[in-house]
Amino acid sequence: MRRYSFVILLILLFFGEAFLFAQTHVSVPLGHEVYYILDQAEARFLCSPLPAVKPYTRARIVEAINEILAAESGRFGGLSAYERQILESTRNEFNKGEKGFDLAEGMYRFDVQGKKGINFSGDMGISAESVNSIAYYPEEEKPYYGTDTWGTIFLKGDIGESFSFNVDFSVGMMQAYRVKLGEYDTYATEIGFDTTGERVNRRLTTYSQPLAFFPYNYQKRWDGTMVHPGPITPGNMKTWPQELSIAARMMSEMAVSVLDDTLLLRFGRIQREWGAMSPGSSLVLNGAARPFTGIEANFNPVPWFAYSSITGVLEYDNFAGIASPAMTFQNAYSLQQVEINYRNYFHIDFGSAAIWAKRFELGYLFPLLDNYFYQNFIGDYDNMAIHLNIKAQYPGLGKLWLSLFADEFDASSILKTAFKQDSQMFAYQAGVQGIIPGLPFTSLTLSYTKVEPYTYTHTRDFVPWYNGKEPMEYAYVNCGVSLGHYIPPNSDEIKLRFDTHPWIKTVGHFQYQLIRHGADYGPHQVDGSSLVSELDSRGRDEKDSLRKNFLKDGAYQWMHIIKVGAEHRLGSLPITLFGEAGIAYSYFTDISDTEYKKYNPTPEGGMARPPAPGEYLKSTAFILTLGFRVFM
Repeated sequence: MRRYSFVILLILLFFGEAFLFAQTHVSVPLGHEVYYILDQAEARFLCSPLPAVKPYTRARIVEAINEILAAESGRFGGLSAYERQILESTRNEFNKGEKGFDLAEGMYRFDVQGKKGINFSGDMGISAESVNSIAYYPEEEKPYYGTDTWGTIFLKGDIGESFSFNVDFSVGMMQAYRVKLGEYDTYATEIGFDTTGERVNRRLTTYSQPLAFFPYNYQKRWDGTMVHPGPITPGNMKTWPQELSIAARMMSEMAVSVLDDTLLLRFGRIQREWGAMSPGSSLVLNGAARPFTGIEANFNPVPWFAYSSITGVLEYDNFAGIASPAMTFQNAYSLQQVEINYRNYFHIDFGSAAIWAKRFELGYLFPLLDNYFYQNFIGDYDNMAIHLNIKAQYPGLGKLWLSLFADEFDASSILKTAFKQDSQMFAYQAGVQGIIPGLPFTSLTLSYTKVEPYTYTHTRDFVPWYNGKEPMEYAYVNCGVSLGHYIPPNSDEIKLRFDTHPWIKTVGHFQYQLIRHGADYGPHQVDGSSLVSELDSRGRDEKDSLRKNFLKDGAYQWMHIIKVGAEHRLGSLPITLFGEAGIAYSYFTDISDTEYKKYNPTPEGGMARPPAPGEYLKSTAFILTLGFRVFM
């Protein structure tokens, strides 16, 4: 990492005389409501096309808000007086305040004249966020409780007018109880458990979603291990908060904007979302993914064109401590994306990604050489993927989009076998969003997402530069969490969401989801339904066990999730209250043992798949989540 720091220093020295304006290049976290507002304004043609690479800097957001406020009032879909107040209130959050203590914002601001007239300014402060949830399960006649509470200290600022930095350190207290569902065979086909070499079937434990929270809503936000209350000893260090636990995390970044804000260079560990046609929808790098340390460049010389590139180091999942999992997970990640816009009417972006075992590989580090092509120059040892997003909009009416992520596929036969063979591994999404007139920043969004079996997975492989006893992991994951969409492989989702901004400091939403997912445990588990799945490389075209048959080749979980939520800032106080309430209803469909054996023969070696502790049961959860943020 010292090499990368030296490169950044050279860049700062080279562009030292091109500094433009101050305190603006720190990124705005993905969860901020301003992203939804900007998404709506872009669909209404109130601003120029915005990059499909997030997070945005504070400067980029202020620039967009200023453009929206200056938009022609006679345009179709123009701002109402109330929406103008919302935008002005949002912009005020990013204003630079006077130096000194600001108790209302929980920070101290400083502004110092440095050497050669270069200012050093910034903010030091504290903030806190607490999410608390309770779920009642009538079948069990018992409630489950969960919490995710964090306190943060931060330092962010500027050196000169184009270089910004931010450092966050947080300590949290959390509890997210989950139950063991059963065991999953990574090769859920004919491969036995006594096979030697790379193709070794493993039987791994599967856990439920955290029971106190809405399904697929809880995000792992701690780094490394955690400690249960009590003495800090090796035996007290844990990897999941089954009971009340304490953990820490650290986020940081450095960013420089040069060439009249045409090029943004960023080096940091933050959460990102690329290629999302609606906030949180990305198939290639989703906002629900874990952060990683990376160097990125965003080049946006004109509104109709942008190019972005990132290379970073991924983090292992410490499910078995801090040593053994790292022996098989030593990956880096590279992603490139090209964006083309025809005004606001049409958008297309496309690019390629690579998961590659860490080494000094200049081709993946070089941003102007395509990842997918580069693998053909050095040999097939990496996990490659490509993605494509197409979006069409009409001012004031809404937008529709189509997204595609291809993990592994045979281009010569994809039209015939895309939905038949497991070797065709891809995800796709179609969505439509309508803008509701007469209500401030209000929309209705409907989307369908399908993640085919084995998508985001990869077989383990020995590589020449690692001489370990275990093959390396190559799945499209970071810290055990998918880099792509939040639903797992062999799943689909129908999502209907209503968003509104009824008052200046209040937002609300209603959401319905239907998620269907192949069972990743128990006697009728479905192959390719887990991020740890590995696809049998032999006989892919002949074996019935390696053919897709969604909903008909095993047990499938159906989840109906309905929830309503709101968020409100308390006037001039630095406190925001938020909450959600709803129902999650889950049940399974299944097939007979005879039908199941056609698609899933018992592995060689005679190890039949074990039953689940409770088999495949129905469940109903009434869930209430309440939280607050202070100085955020």
